Amino acid sequence: MIIWDLVIVGAGPAGLSAAHAAARAGVRTLVLERATHPRYKTCGGGLIGTSLAEVAERIDVPVHDRVDRVTFTRDGRRGFTRRHPEPLVSMIRREEFDHRLRSAAVAAGAEVREGVAVRAVEQDPDEVRLRLADGDTVRARAVIGADGSSGATARHVGVAHRQVDLGLEVELPVPPAEQERWRGRLLLDWGPVPGSYAWVFPKGDRLTVGVISARGEGERTRAYLRDFLARLGLSELTPEHDSGHLTRCRTEDSPLRRGRVLVAGDAAGLLEPWSREGISFALRSGRLAGEAVAGGDPGAYEREVNRRLVPEMRAGRRLLEIFERRPDVFHALLATPPGWRMFARFCQGRASFDQVLTRRPVRAGLALLERLPARPVRSESRSVRA
Repeated sequence: MIIWDLVIVGAGPAGLSAAHAAARAGVRTLVLERATHPRYKTCGGGLIGTSLAEVAERIDVPVHDRVDRVTFTRDGRRGFTRRHPEPLVSMIRREEFDHRLRSAAVAAGAEVREGVAVRAVEQDPDEVRLRLADGDTVRARAVIGADGSSGATARHVGVAHRQVDLGLEVELPVPPAEQERWRGRLLLDWGPVPGSYAWVFPKGDRLTVGVISARGEGERTRAYLRDFLARLGLSELTPEHDSGHLTRCRTEDSPLRRGRVLVAGDAAGLLEPWSREGISFALRSGRLAGEAVAGGDPGAYEREVNRRLVPEMRAGRRLLEIFERRPDVFHALLATPPGWRMFARFCQGRASFDQVLTRRPVRAGLALLERLPARPVRSESRSVRA
């Protein structure tokens, strides 16, 4: 039986980034994916500058809109719009984006097998064995798990989560008038559930509309999405996709590796806690994992994640805690020049949140917020169209 140098479980951004990095370095690499590309994936699909930079030399990003305007509302009220002279976010459809990442990994030398589900992971000091749903076994000298937060590799490594959120999303085909209304503009609404927000992302003839909040608030989250669609005049449109998913963010001391098995992206619980942005973390952690295996030093992956990604997550955690306590003041601060610059710099990838939070005006504003008492969040729905 063949023993692969590296087997990657999952062909999303994390897994395909790992495959590209390892295969390009000459590592004999196999990717196992339970679905078949191109496949729909529940995801807002907004690429920030960090993600664009990560794939710039790998693929031609299939962009459907470039956003330079952002409308912010607080539960449908107190809306304001800010415009930036350069694009802030690029809108993609994940089925197209992931398919191009797959093609790049294959071109680098990786083999991809689709329609293959991994059910269990076993390892000893010499190799890792992946038990497949069809009863077969795949053997490898190293494994990178990128099969999501509830996948077999995360369970094997023992990933622990501090934050679990429920995201609900619809993909809406929209007529020309709605396309024009949203072209180049996204909407972010800070919602009625603590820590929640909703979004409208334009993608040409589609809109991606969704909400996210803490798990355990399922009914309130579903009501929030219904109210959000209704007040925007979008509730009569028939969704092309209507889906939900859980996002899981790791504890800071959660393991990233167990022996010969590394985890990346969602499987490792790597995402920014406040915005729940995960694509940039998937792309970067996947590449770092692939490079570590190619270099023969799996421990380098843990060191690099702790050096590069964990500080960003720590800053995002601080932002989320403030946002949960005082979303009204948080909303108001985003309307100020320092608040808008912070948001724009994050979107463009010019500064991560841990870097932005060191700037004096931002530091002062957040310190003020942390001293304010928490205020209950109003939950009444609004009828204002953005």
